[in-house]
Amino acid sequence: MRNVFSLLLLMALSACSTGDLQIETIDFDSASVQFCGTATTSTQLLFKLNSQEALILELQSGLLLNEASDGARESNIPGQSQLTYRIFDGNVTTGYFCDAIPPAQPSVLEDVLAEAGTVLVTTVQDAQDTTRFTHTIDLSGVTFVNEKGERLTNLAVEAFGSITTTSN
Repeated sequence: MRNVFSLLLLMALSACSTGDLQIETIDFDSASVQFCGTATTSTQLLFKLNSQEALILELQSGLLLNEASDGARESNIPGQSQLTYRIFDGNVTTGYFCDAIPPAQPSVLEDVLAEAGTVLVTTVQDAQDTTRFTHTIDLSGVTFVNEKGERLTNLAVEAFGSITTTSN
């Protein structure tokens, strides 16, 4: 009986695998926010590049306004805005997002959509040039889970960046 119990215990312990869960940290602190063309209040696609990775933010229409905000304007992820973490098989450039015909390479290895979070946009009017507005974009409570069900933790994505627009 003791041998049977020992065998069952050994089988139970060997069936548990902690090696399958891989936790990654998404770090775009040193990357600056980029966009295609000139930033306007209609700009919705913002991205940050880090060698073979991209953090892509698709803003809700109307979130950027050429008027000072009293606090932050909010947009929910997903639903109103979308945040994607993408891994490529080579170095990615702005051409991947901005060229009329995107380059064939690099290829996407993994595409992870944020399943929760909030985009916060605070807008300040320039005191010297009242036609200029600086939009500071922050992220809050972002949660990524890949197709394997693994949670990707991120400590360095809260301050997405700033862009400046002008009113005509």
